Amino acid sequence: MIRIREVRVIDDEGQQLGVMPTARALALAQEKGLDLVEVAPTAVPPVCRILDFGQYKYEVQKREREAKKKQKSQTFKEIRLRVKIDVNDLRTKTRRAAQFLDEGDRVKVTVQFRGREMSHSNLGRDLLMRAAEMLTEHGTIERQPLLEGRSMYIVMAPLEKRPEKKSDGVDAETIGDAVAAKAQQQPPAPQGTAEQGSN
Repeated sequence: MIRIREVRVIDDEGQQLGVMPTARALALAQEKGLDLVEVAPTAVPPVCRILDFGQYKYEVQKREREAKKKQKSQTFKEIRLRVKIDVNDLRTKTRRAAQFLDEGDRVKVTVQFRGREMSHSNLGRDLLMRAAEMLTEHGTIERQPLLEGRSMYIVMAPLEKRPEKKSDGVDAETIGDAVAAKAQQQPPAPQGTAEQGSN
């Protein structure tokens, strides 16, 4: 129930009808079989709109749901590394992190230190930067390496959505394969001592 005597009215087609008594605005809405809804109560005078309240409520709920979806779409995932991690384990972990980034999640890459490893925090920093380098095609560093307690971490954010590029007829399973394939496709740099092979 609108208790203000005068309101600024917008009709169902978005046209401004100006300031009028609330009773007249209600009568206009009833003539059209619609409702008079206060959309800006803090304005002076308050702004009311003639519309279908059920439809309006549905659209507001729909916008709220979409906003929640966008909030949920960027969750935090974490991968944990050790200073003495094996190369293959690092590849496996970064491959998983790449999947998370491609799905639109932010990834926290953490290096955990044990015992005396704390005195070599630079090794952890180098490992994090190496992992970030392996993930450059999937994300960017959002937060630089940060030491917190007995662990150091970086946060990586997914890249903006871009059209998928297929490698030029080469099936690349890993980042390393893609780099190797790219190197093979590029013509070698001319050298003075290059031999002319006869085919």
